Amino acid sequence: MDTNVLIPLQDSLQVLQGNLANFVRLANIGGHQLMYHPANIADFERDKDTTRRQRNLERVRQYPALNNPAPCPWNTVATNPNDACDNELLYALHCEAVHALVTEDKGIHTKARMRGLAHRVYTIQTAEDWLKRLHETRQIALPNIHDVPLHALTPELTSPFFDSLRKGYPPSKDHDGFDEWFRKKAREDRHAWVYRDDKGVLSALCIYAIQNDEILNDRGDVLIGAALKLCTFKVGESVRGRKVGELFLKAAFRFATENHCEYIFLTAASEGQDYLVQMLRDFGFEERGSHRGDKVLLKLHPAIEPPANEVSPTEYVRRYFPHFRTDNVIQKFLVPIQPPYHDMLFPDYMPAQPRLFTPTGSVGNAIKLAYLCHAQTNAIRDGDILLFYRSEDERVVTSIGVVERFAISSDGAEIASLVSRRTVYGIEEIDELSKKPTKVILFRLVGHFPNVVSYDRLVLDNVVTGNIQSIRKVSDVAFTKVLAASGW
Repeated sequence: MDTNVLIPLQDSLQVLQGNLANFVRLANIGGHQLMYHPANIADFERDKDTTRRQRNLERVRQYPALNNPAPCPWNTVATNPNDACDNELLYALHCEAVHALVTEDKGIHTKARMRGLAHRVYTIQTAEDWLKRLHETRQIALPNIHDVPLHALTPELTSPFFDSLRKGYPPSKDHDGFDEWFRKKAREDRHAWVYRDDKGVLSALCIYAIQNDEILNDRGDVLIGAALKLCTFKVGESVRGRKVGELFLKAAFRFATENHCEYIFLTAASEGQDYLVQMLRDFGFEERGSHRGDKVLLKLHPAIEPPANEVSPTEYVRRYFPHFRTDNVIQKFLVPIQPPYHDMLFPDYMPAQPRLFTPTGSVGNAIKLAYLCHAQTNAIRDGDILLFYRSEDERVVTSIGVVERFAISSDGAEIASLVSRRTVYGIEEIDELSKKPTKVILFRLVGHFPNVVSYDRLVLDNVVTGNIQSIRKVSDVAFTKVLAASGW
């Protein structure tokens, strides 16, 4: 660290910048050694303020000094003291004595570019960003569930919710096996996603952790790199049917994407968890041996889109979700949706202006959703892509999904059976819709765009002409323009 970083860090009379404090915190978390170059001492000794000079010299020695750095051959008798000090720091970097140099000195950054060292010389802000990427887990936020440290749930361990979980943790002579395991994980700062019922009672829980180079099963298979482990996955009977299991998976997929986890895995009891296993398989989890008698279920979550290799569009999205096929065999459609229905179907969409009212209901918990309409189109096929356009108020493309099944029906009971709690419509509304042939589109929500695409942008890019009042097909070129504008 250069003196312009060390001085504010050590001087108690200066207000410490937030990003500098966080940089030091992250360095400590990651086990990085912060040190000074002996040339920094000469920098401090040139300070004419005797009191400040003595204070800085005393405090800098709280850090280790770089041991026996090689003298800088770039310095000559004509080099002024400040430049000589800068050169010493950069030469230590050149000699691989340290991984990086943190400095706010613009002159050093200029010299680093000239020496080909710019990629290893950081400002406080860029150093903080670098360590964030290395060590700070990126959390996700979804409606209806909360991310909490496990220790926050310790007072609820006596809740009947945990009774079934205790069966997998036999008690010892002096301890409840589950409580002992839970408290141990709480001390490790393990986190969980939790769902509470309408009275605030804990009703569903998914404990998770990032594991590196994890041994997957009893035969010793190893997952190279980062993997997201769903350590405990339970949805209580009182909230069954609210799609909470899918909500946890939605959280897991987004968390794994944000934190570059190439795998997601969990174990399930060989008996009594058939519904969980069936749901997991529907989202690409495959059985990979066993661990202490339990089934191991693994989902590949590659960062780079895998090749299609003649895998059907629906099988591809099942296997590699959130990846999906976009080749020219796949049709693309623009789908208008009115704001109230958009809010219910996509409660995790974050509008530019905060909502006055939070959407309620459990439909939006799901990944697998349904859209009903009387559009003229009959051409939608399994695996086609849907671009959802929020009409009336925002007039923007917000979200993207993949068709799982397309059907046309005038039978209200049949439609209700198809959509199965995945639509914003109640049974009476479905009966009313079914008086005319109704298009039923079952789809998987892939996600929401980082940047919404406005109607004006759609017109400017020749994606549409005229108002968007019904489902319309868009070309591959138009689709590419929408993705580019969205930042996807």
